[in-house]
Amino acid sequence: TVEAQEGVAIEIAEAVLTALRGELASSAINAPMVPPDVMKELLPYVGLVEKLASLATQLVSGSGVQDVNVKYRTSNPDTLDTRLLRANIIKGLVEKTTTAVVNLVNADLIADQRSMRITETTVPTDAQSGNGADQLIGEVTLTLNQSSSNFPSAVGDKSGSITVGGKIKDGKPYLAKVGNFSVDVSLDGAIILCRQVDQPGMIGKVGSLLSEFDVNVNYMSVGRTGPREDAVMAIGIDETPENSLVDKITSISAIKEVVLIELN
Repeated sequence: TVEAQEGVAIEIAEAVLTALRGELASSAINAPMVPPDVMKELLPYVGLVEKLASLATQLVSGSGVQDVNVKYRTSNPDTLDTRLLRANIIKGLVEKTTTAVVNLVNADLIADQRSMRITETTVPTDAQSGNGADQLIGEVTLTLNQSSSNFPSAVGDKSGSITVGGKIKDGKPYLAKVGNFSVDVSLDGAIILCRQVDQPGMIGKVGSLLSEFDVNVNYMSVGRTGPREDAVMAIGIDETPENSLVDKITSISAIKEVVLIELN
């Protein structure tokens, strides 16, 4: 009927516009076709993986990303549908390094054009640990293999691979791991990562500089290897600061590394 044809035409037009904006589309023209019920279940994790991938690629120095391992710690390792998550990981990895509009339709094509290899694995959630055991995906870990970093503490092992991990907490995406350091900071706005010597007064010194530049802190977390040893401070801030602030933080004697991550 005419009404049916109009309905299909409207649905296609809306799906095309949605895809061009880089948003989720559930119709058949969207490349990683995912059933609506599965899409609804995965929706909280879409933002997590995209922001985690964006953060990871901003930690890379030198040549671009070529080889990525993604590990999903999930309560459903045998049947987890990762197609939608994979598309958004690609989007996060390439979005800041291309002038093209990256969306769910062309994400895989762009990855292929860049010779980017993405390997995904699923492992069962450890029910005894209680860490995300009640969620579909307890944690996502991205490893950028053989990638040098502008924040060396993000390199998790001797293989020279950048490692970051994230989770959903209170319905929002959080950064949970940088290299071998555990942190807990919202993946929102911008994040300042600092590696420092674990000693009294460090949080106060950095906080004073942020106040001096009128930068509002929304979250702060410190992960360390041990008392008085190395530590990573992850500071969530509401706005992107001036470069001179990062320079001033770097000048603090006990600070060894600083990097600014922009997520919006």
